[in-house]
Amino acid sequence: MYNPNKVTESIREYHGELTEIRRDIHQNPEHAYKEHRTAALVVDRLKAYGVDEVHTGIGGTGVVAVVRGKLGESRAAVGLRADMDCLAMNEETSVLWKSKNGGFMHACGHDGHTTMLLGAMKYLAKSRNFAGTVYGVFQPAEEGAAGAKAMIDDGLFVRFPMKAIYGLHNAPWVPLGKMAVRNGAMMAAADQFEVVIEGKGGHGGMPQFVCDPIVTASHVITALQTIASRNVDPADSAVVSVCAIEGGKMTTYNVVPREVKMVGTIRTYRTETQATVFARMQQIVETTAAAFGAKGTITLRKGYPATVNHPREAALSAEVGREVFGHDNVITEIFPNTGGEDFAFFLQAIPGAYIWVGIQSETSFGLHHPCYDFDDRIIPTGAGLLAAIAEKELSQ
Repeated sequence: MYNPNKVTESIREYHGELTEIRRDIHQNPEHAYKEHRTAALVVDRLKAYGVDEVHTGIGGTGVVAVVRGKLGESRAAVGLRADMDCLAMNEETSVLWKSKNGGFMHACGHDGHTTMLLGAMKYLAKSRNFAGTVYGVFQPAEEGAAGAKAMIDDGLFVRFPMKAIYGLHNAPWVPLGKMAVRNGAMMAAADQFEVVIEGKGGHGGMPQFVCDPIVTASHVITALQTIASRNVDPADSAVVSVCAIEGGKMTTYNVVPREVKMVGTIRTYRTETQATVFARMQQIVETTAAAFGAKGTITLRKGYPATVNHPREAALSAEVGREVFGHDNVITEIFPNTGGEDFAFFLQAIPGAYIWVGIQSETSFGLHHPCYDFDDRIIPTGAGLLAAIAEKELSQ
């Protein structure tokens, strides 16, 4: 019988074991599509837990575990996902399980996500308190390399058809002991742009003979900032950020360069807004540069799409969450985040929901911070939430 409180309490019995696994993964971080040790650890644990099948090499280093329920015949199936990769950055913590791989660290908590899904699959393989099949999807390369899309392109949903998929992420902006999920956008589309302003270089003391790309670029930057305030519905949201600019040499004080380059990011939640922002950026770069006698070109690159939860699955996640975290500890009225997440590709393919599990405390650091470390206290509730969602979806 479906009982989410029992799920969490059962997983809490092996909290210590899971904590050791999490810290081992943290100490041995691996970058996108190189998660060989992590994937091998996952496979080893899954086999020890007695899952029915383990499939490897999906989308590169991805792993899929299969567990079938005991409550009668059913063709229904759900997926539970965790990401395995780390970030290419140096760790500055003083924990005993600090990264041993210089230049790489788990600064986003994927070590914890992988561990929580292992905990969920261990419980599900033992209890099998559902009718149908649960797929544990251990995904590579979330950090900018689109491992979710790689798994889909490698036949994930063809080989393992599922009616819905669920994933979670630790959230330093949500208080410890709470979770958050909402219908609609949870995270933004993350796109990139590159702008080149071509002018005419020359002597800095004789500006009448040059076409200054630096002055032109400064006006382009100012104009780009009007997109969010004057072209996007105030009830909607968009971000256009110029994050780097390059032009001339810092060792020359009297030379106007020939060109300036700028790069940056665009964040939107709706495809219509994304199209509007792209069109206005193109227009602003080209016409503003032309007004100063220069040439402006822009290259726009689409990244991860917006992570948009489906209504039914978001509601089910909140319902189960109230049993696992407590009725007053589930937040459904929360603003979406402007970060990007490749779980979005899964949600474009099939229904599902993406959930935030809070770790905010007086000692927590933000994601991608060199002093960040996953909070092991949330392992039983995070794993319990995933397992309970699967049981709820596949209850008789």
